[in-house]
Amino acid sequence: MAITSMRKIKITLPDGSCLLHSIGATVKEIISAWKGNAPHEVVAALVNGVSVDLSYAVTEDSSIELIDLSSKEGLSILRHSISHVMAQAVQEIFPNAQVCIGPSIEDGFYYDFDYDKGFAPEDLDKIEARMKKIIAADIPFERKELSREEAIVLFTKKGESYKVELIRDLPIDIKVVSIYSQDGYIDLCRGPHIPSTGRIKAFKLLSLAGAYWRGDERNKMLQRIYGTGFATQEALLEHLHLVEEAKKRDHRKLGKELELFQINEEAGPGLVIFHPKGALMRAIIEDWERKEHLKRGYEIVLGPQLLKAELWKKSGHFEHYRQNMYFTEIEGLSYGIKPMNCLSHMLIYKSKIRSYRDLPLRFFELGTVCRHEKAGVLHGLMRVRQFTQDDAHILCMPEQLNDEIKAIADFVVYAMGIFGFDYEVELSTRPENSIGSEEDWAMATSALERALQDNKMTYELNEGDGAFYGPKIDFKLKDALKRKWQCATIQCDFTLPERFDLSYIGHDGEKHRPVMLHRVILGAIERFMGVLIEHYAGAFPVWLSPVQALLLTVTDSHITYGEDVYRQLLDAGVRVERDFRNEKLGYKIREGQLQKVPYMLVIGDREVQNRQVSPRSRDGKTIGSMPVDNFIDLVRGKCHHYQ
Repeated sequence: MAITSMRKIKITLPDGSCLLHSIGATVKEIISAWKGNAPHEVVAALVNGVSVDLSYAVTEDSSIELIDLSSKEGLSILRHSISHVMAQAVQEIFPNAQVCIGPSIEDGFYYDFDYDKGFAPEDLDKIEARMKKIIAADIPFERKELSREEAIVLFTKKGESYKVELIRDLPIDIKVVSIYSQDGYIDLCRGPHIPSTGRIKAFKLLSLAGAYWRGDERNKMLQRIYGTGFATQEALLEHLHLVEEAKKRDHRKLGKELELFQINEEAGPGLVIFHPKGALMRAIIEDWERKEHLKRGYEIVLGPQLLKAELWKKSGHFEHYRQNMYFTEIEGLSYGIKPMNCLSHMLIYKSKIRSYRDLPLRFFELGTVCRHEKAGVLHGLMRVRQFTQDDAHILCMPEQLNDEIKAIADFVVYAMGIFGFDYEVELSTRPENSIGSEEDWAMATSALERALQDNKMTYELNEGDGAFYGPKIDFKLKDALKRKWQCATIQCDFTLPERFDLSYIGHDGEKHRPVMLHRVILGAIERFMGVLIEHYAGAFPVWLSPVQALLLTVTDSHITYGEDVYRQLLDAGVRVERDFRNEKLGYKIREGQLQKVPYMLVIGDREVQNRQVSPRSRDGKTIGSMPVDNFIDLVRGKCHHYQ
């Protein structure tokens, strides 16, 4: 060790400098010695890559990185600490409530409780008030380590059976567990936490929900309290504004109001029924997809919904994915309803001998798949049991991988621009539950990473989150409310071509193994439509709107000309509806605005006389009278994405 005495250790600091300090000094003391005083915004640290509290005693040469509230990890630690304060407040008000699990999540935190009487919405105000008292007392979070046996005794005495179960279920090699306490409240927790409750400046409890213990519907239903927290009150208020805006934009609400779709329990949970406008919008998206894929050298294919179970066993899906599949039996043979489209595409490849001259082959399918999702996770169009993917599989030579991956990434960037989204990129590596050799995984991961670097794309590494058959690039689009949604993905697969014995004849006349790229651009069409609805709040761009224009007559005497205009617009390909009812014009305009139709065309005496129309945009602006042909040109100009 690089030390000057037996009582000194060397600390490598975030700025690259080194500091000699006493063995056993806390992180807080080290930071104070480095900066003169510990920055208030620092809440934890990484010591040799491990997250620790500021009270952690450093006992060996170490590298220290600071975690403050401006970082994602710092915010997560803050929120987890708030969840502990909430649990303390709940048990002080409701002593019979058992605590279960309370993590930080993407936009906040939750804690699950077993409380037979159940919480009411008005209880959230009581809990918040008690939390504010705990925060004002500025109570330190204190960590202590116990043996498993000591921890089991402790939580058994406290009557916390869920904590005891969690301890008993830990891997057998874990002999010691950590607990955290504040003001007498004790909880099982890995940590780290912020130094004290007084660091909490901005939080809000949001809602109540039900949740099964450990997410298993066979277990007891618990009460979940959701909340959120931020470093500043300003950030909290901005988030709460976005939450309220999200409620207004909820695609389930707008889907009903705009007559786009329904999910009817009579038909079955997670199964979407598209109404005419929703089906038309979906067709617009799918037609755009077909056109864009054909432009890029893809071939359109179509596979069956059912494939023999033996084929799913061969692919590895039966072993690694069958819990998400539906199976049926036909004439004594077991069949799997496809959750993915790749198997049919491999059979198409195998239908004849392939040469290196044929490659790459790009098979595209708008393939409908079914996946067994638990009822508790179903959510409108965002999580369903049957959906259609814009799925494609590219079979190529290893030396073609780089160009193909870069071309897919370019396609994604183009698509995001067309639909009006920003995005972020993640590279996900090998998960524990996977198939294939280390060599193939390393080659596949390297190919994806190199393509991202060649395209000069910024990305984050997501360790262990790849598909079971290969690493992947994920594109997460960002909507108008700054939320992220999984969208496009590129997966590099050396394994399935091996399992299905795919080959091509190379330059040398010998057989070689192709590589397969699995990819989607928009992902599940249903989910993408849900994101579009919320992103645009139902006010879609003209090219995407199922209804582009609404004809409104002032009186019945204008209907004859209105019918003539209606026919001209239909012939020109404008998606138009009529409202020739004997209602006041203002009422009909307001209804059109509620339906978020881009243009309303008023037809009165002047329009009939001049053989024109008078468009109004959905925001209420009048555009001025014009000939019908001019309006057609106006709509076409807004639809260049689709033409």
